[in-house]
Amino acid sequence: MKSLAKSRLRAAAAAAVTVALGCTALAAVPTTASAAGGPLAVQYRTGASGATADQSEPWLKVRNTGSGSVQLSDVKVRYYFKGDAVGEAYRFACSWAVKGCGNITGTFGTLAKPTTTADRYLEIGFTSGAGSLAPGADTGDMQLRFYRANWQTLTQSDDYSFGAGSTAYADWSKVTAQLGGATVWGTAPEGNDPTDPTDPTDPTDPTDPGEDGPALFDDFNYSSHSDPQIAAHGWSVRSNAGGPGVPGATWAPDKVTFATQSGNSIMNLETSTAGSGESTKQTEILTQSMKFRNGTYAARVKFNDAPKSGPDGDHLVQTFFTINDLKAPMADDYAEYDFEYLPNGGWGESGNILYTTSWETYRPDPWEAVNQHTESRQSYAGWHDLVVTIDNNAITYYIDGQLFGTHGAAYLPERGMSINFNQWLIDLAGQTSTTPRAYDQQVDYVLHVKDHVLTPAQVNAKVAAYRAAGATFQDTVPAG
Repeated sequence: MKSLAKSRLRAAAAAAVTVALGCTALAAVPTTASAAGGPLAVQYRTGASGATADQSEPWLKVRNTGSGSVQLSDVKVRYYFKGDAVGEAYRFACSWAVKGCGNITGTFGTLAKPTTTADRYLEIGFTSGAGSLAPGADTGDMQLRFYRANWQTLTQSDDYSFGAGSTAYADWSKVTAQLGGATVWGTAPEGNDPTDPTDPTDPTDPTDPGEDGPALFDDFNYSSHSDPQIAAHGWSVRSNAGGPGVPGATWAPDKVTFATQSGNSIMNLETSTAGSGESTKQTEILTQSMKFRNGTYAARVKFNDAPKSGPDGDHLVQTFFTINDLKAPMADDYAEYDFEYLPNGGWGESGNILYTTSWETYRPDPWEAVNQHTESRQSYAGWHDLVVTIDNNAITYYIDGQLFGTHGAAYLPERGMSINFNQWLIDLAGQTSTTPRAYDQQVDYVLHVKDHVLTPAQVNAKVAAYRAAGATFQDTVPAG
């Protein structure tokens, strides 16, 4: 982030081609309905018919309506629903199944084009152990359920696939079925046919965290900033002076702390000030190695609009980013990819704003920037899933499973980068009080998968697999 950050976005507009927000770049083919005449049909009933419930219970049967045998391992069924809260995590379970719960899988994904009744889906699959269906045969009962990870009550009356009156099995076209990748049953929410190649399906085996190749995963399960495992795992808690931020500020390692919340280990970055450079303490943690380049980067981060103590209003920056060093002004091998949240404005903005910025290069004096950014002027207080993917064609940013911005090939990295989180103050102009105040930014985990572009749904499945396996750290990304 360097000292360039204090003025970078004043010049960004001249160099940027701003990408519109939302999912308009995810073109979807028209929804396909194949409720009649296909080789499969899906029957549904609900085991929990209330408008709200502690868990949703979609019970399903898949029936072979064709003339040939069907391998169940080639079948995928989707149940569509509306998430109860932004960034909400869900868990799948199988209570009982004729085919055996061990032969049934359940993964969650997000829709390319959310609707008023669906922004997610539960995808049911089968292992080879489920066998095949002869013509006219069905799977028998699959008594399935899913619930919010925090076990709070969920609302299902607004879910696309839910049928309150479906208390006995009957054909149900509001779930879809795919056979060999082609939709053969049902109607998805408008614009979200499962065969659309932009739809974030999850082909990854969630039981194999390493399947996609070399990866870094860290659950930030440490005791304190001085825990020797932090350095052993390749991280550095910053203490050296320099930008970005308020002149005279200190980068304070002891303000990086760790705790457990709802069963997850959480890293907390605290930034504090009493209105002077000397009283300002900022925080940063970064990888010691700059070995990360193309692939997928993801983190779950909690932004905060208000301080945890003292008066509000400081021009604060809360971040997740990758970066390498500028070897010379306007050097073309510089790279930086940022999520930056300003809860109280700054850089000429008066209110909260979130930027994603892809950097080609810059010159600090006189200031010149070559970058592209996307922005959203709204509050992002709370937990958010942040994902950026880099391939040979583009840099793509997602927030909470939704496309946020796509930046062009001119901004792709030429060499490796570090992975960083920091929280700092642009200046002291936002709040001139000398009353002490402190702000928190929290991080749940970080993930990088080298040279593989994952969808947000695949990221979630991969993180869930690490945690299910009891893994709190892995780094198989080669040096250099």
